[in-house]
Amino acid sequence: ADSFTGRDGRPRWVLGSMGPGTKLPTLGHIGYTTIRDGYQANAEGLLAGGADALLVETTQDLLQTKAAVLGARRAMEAVGVEVPLLCSLAFETTGTMLLGSEIGAALCALEPLGIDMIGLNCSTGPAEMSEHLRYLARHSRIPLLCMPNAGLPILTEDGAHFPLGPEGLADAQEGFVREYGLSLVGGCCGTTPE
Repeated sequence: ADSFTGRDGRPRWVLGSMGPGTKLPTLGHIGYTTIRDGYQANAEGLLAGGADALLVETTQDLLQTKAAVLGARRAMEAVGVEVPLLCSLAFETTGTMLLGSEIGAALCALEPLGIDMIGLNCSTGPAEMSEHLRYLARHSRIPLLCMPNAGLPILTEDGAHFPLGPEGLADAQEGFVREYGLSLVGGCCGTTPE
């Protein structure tokens, strides 16, 4: 990122990604302190590597999300570095997170933890994210982000195919920025540099 910035003067930032893993504390797969401490170690490594921000992403369980956010905060304190902390939730086509939490519950649980940005990524394309973003735009006191998949995946014999091309994703994100005031946009599964 620094070398690209040096070439053309446009600043780039590195978001240290902290994904969901495979163990959900709400379902008893792992203890809360164990996962919190694991996220702290993850965040300490990302900060040591020079991450400009930490992104807790694709979260499916509010207790797991809280563990990640608090682990990241503990890491910043331990390392003596303060960077923006972003939180991106994954909502299913059912309209809830995997373990059933609605967008209002997620916002109420996470905003008081001092995150700097909240939003959505993965699981669905932009069409399925609109109502959640509308809710966040009306009720969140912090900036919003959105990184959808390139549409809902279609399973083929060659694996998952994502039907939304670059123009469709750009049009959706342009609408989200205009309607909901997003501060950060990007893409998740099925997206490409284009």
